Amino acid sequence: MNVEQALLSFVCAAGLLTITPGLDTALVLRTAAVEGSKPAMLAGLGICFGCLAWGVSASLGLSALLAVSQFAYHALRIVGACYLGYLGIAFFIRAFAAPSLDGAKSDRKTHFSGAGFQWLRRGLLTNLLNPKVGVFYLSFLPQFIPAGVQVWSFSMLLASIHATEGILWFLLITNATEFFSSWLRRRRVVMALDSAIGAILVAFGLKLAFDKAH
Repeated sequence: MNVEQALLSFVCAAGLLTITPGLDTALVLRTAAVEGSKPAMLAGLGICFGCLAWGVSASLGLSALLAVSQFAYHALRIVGACYLGYLGIAFFIRAFAAPSLDGAKSDRKTHFSGAGFQWLRRGLLTNLLNPKVGVFYLSFLPQFIPAGVQVWSFSMLLASIHATEGILWFLLITNATEFFSSWLRRRRVVMALDSAIGAILVAFGLKLAFDKAH
């Protein structure tokens, strides 16, 4: 497999992985629907920065530690599970304390101007505290590295492609929600979305906490 074939194969494979429904998509979709497009893109950027960080770790061999060390893997797994559980419970609380429609509009503005960058942090931590992402990068990237290239630079190129595809996907999601913004800001819809993302986060946290596959 030459460089061109490797890049084309990776673009297709990473693209399919990007659009596959999962925690990242659910988090950005909910944020776009309830908080607005700017906080949603900050969450998406945080997730993509996390992918780049895992790409650096994989290229340097750091994430290999997660694949061979039971302690390192399980420590990060427990921390990640607790963080996802914390976020999930926070969304449940928010769902049942959902403001009125006018309050939701005001909250969207205040949230971004005052504390919107918390979504960048949330997206980043959600990605970095999932050890499966590190193990995935360690096993996935090498399949697309052809012989004769510099492993570190080519790994970073692949991680950058994955992150770029993620940004484009999140842009598509956030722009799509604009067509339904008035409906999505209704109190019952906000409650349903917050409850759904809360359930997803808690479910992912429990799955991560009780994972015995490593």
